[in-house]
Amino acid sequence: MSSTHEAPAADGSSSTYGSASTINVDNPATGEIVGTIDITTADQLAEMAARGRAAQPGWEALGFAGRAEVFARCQKWIMDNKEELIETIISETGKTYEDALLAEISYTAGAFKYWAKEAPEFLADERVKTSSPLVKGRKLIVRHAPVGVVGVIGPWNFPMTNSFGDCIPAMAAGNSVILKPSEITPLTSLVVAKGMKACGIPEGVFQVATGDGTTGAALIDNVDFIMFTGSTRTGRKVAVKAAENLIPYGLELGGKDPMIVMADADVERAANFASYFSMNNAGQVCISVERVYVEAPIYDEFVQKVTDKVKTLRQGQSTGPGSIDLGAVIFQPQIDIVEAHVNDAVAKGAKVLTGGHAKREGGRFFEPTVLVDVDHTMDCMTEETFGPTLPIMKVDSVDEAIRLANDSVYGLQASVFSGNTEKAEAVARQLQAGAVCVNDCQVNYTALEIPMGGWKTSGVGVRHGAPGIRKYTKSQTILVTKFSFGKQDMYMHPYSAKTTNMFAKLLGFLYGRGRNKSQ
Repeated sequence: MSSTHEAPAADGSSSTYGSASTINVDNPATGEIVGTIDITTADQLAEMAARGRAAQPGWEALGFAGRAEVFARCQKWIMDNKEELIETIISETGKTYEDALLAEISYTAGAFKYWAKEAPEFLADERVKTSSPLVKGRKLIVRHAPVGVVGVIGPWNFPMTNSFGDCIPAMAAGNSVILKPSEITPLTSLVVAKGMKACGIPEGVFQVATGDGTTGAALIDNVDFIMFTGSTRTGRKVAVKAAENLIPYGLELGGKDPMIVMADADVERAANFASYFSMNNAGQVCISVERVYVEAPIYDEFVQKVTDKVKTLRQGQSTGPGSIDLGAVIFQPQIDIVEAHVNDAVAKGAKVLTGGHAKREGGRFFEPTVLVDVDHTMDCMTEETFGPTLPIMKVDSVDEAIRLANDSVYGLQASVFSGNTEKAEAVARQLQAGAVCVNDCQVNYTALEIPMGGWKTSGVGVRHGAPGIRKYTKSQTILVTKFSFGKQDMYMHPYSAKTTNMFAKLLGFLYGRGRNKSQ
């Protein structure tokens, strides 16, 4: 693996950056600088938006079939260049080879294929029937038109999946897109931009604006829709700025995702899923298992199995397939948050069964950690940790588990494990989360057919499915009167008592024949 990357320019071409307004990108597994990016200014963003607006009508006119052809080439390019992409992802995130391959490459290639196929159906004109007697016989159409220029602000934990998971459907709908990747992990987006340009994405249809929070704020001022993935705190600011500009927005925000393990669950399976889905990507997943509630009869067995599994995990710098199980903590301040949550729990009586320590020399790592004797006075059970920790709490009943799972400002994802899927599904329906898996975790995200979004402070709107692409459109209603009787309709001026009385009788016939419940 090469140790540095020369960042391509935002349009996909190569450039060497100056030192005036730049950001260094490091490898969190080694501390080594792997790239340098420019900070896109507000003036430059305005120019990018102008290019996007100029290019968008032609991209829309290409039609679904034409855009699908370009997407097919992009999909093939992703797979043909997967090793370069994986190398770039690892260099700026410090994650494992497997996390880059399975959660980033696989998702993005699949997204190009899925949206190319489904966009024509999801966005087809809809013929509507009416119950109104005043418009009977007219043709009523609802069409979905692209909003114009879509801005996407991506997170640092999945620089391909979360960013391009939004960019691809936005483009499939006929919009041009400006992506502002996280300043922590911008290199992957720039490599993909280079590939998309080579695959025939027209100039101005897809652009990357590198930079920090000021760049993101300027982006909101120049687009017709903003999609943001990140913390709830920043999401609120995005929503306020979007509201000031009167543009629609989508937010995928924080989570504190609970797992409930019922007494009749397959303990081995539940322990495997708890261990993996709390630790994959070093716990830096918005839908990671962040807290577990286990019924008392199987609590000890479950804790022992989880602890044994987590103790065997290998952590370090990825050198290729199978080399490690956990990578680094990507964002420098995040390691402080993880450490603070563990220390807070211990200070309030929790026990660390394995892990519990940070490593900051030569790279950023936090040991895979299992906590017990936890409760809701502790930050590790109520605040988003976003790191490789798993707090496990004993409960006396499923009802208690449901109450505690719902005792959160977040509502992104949850999971329930039970030997009785009907009982587990009933529990799932009581959980306040946008998605719930029964005897599984996280894999619902790979099913692009079903919506994925948060309740409460975990977000606004959804990804995936028909709603996940329709949000990048504006609805237009078309009414067509093909056949008419006379030059004007009966309800028009001048009013007459005869006509009005006739309409009154018609309304009585249509709507006045209902019965009260007491009759």
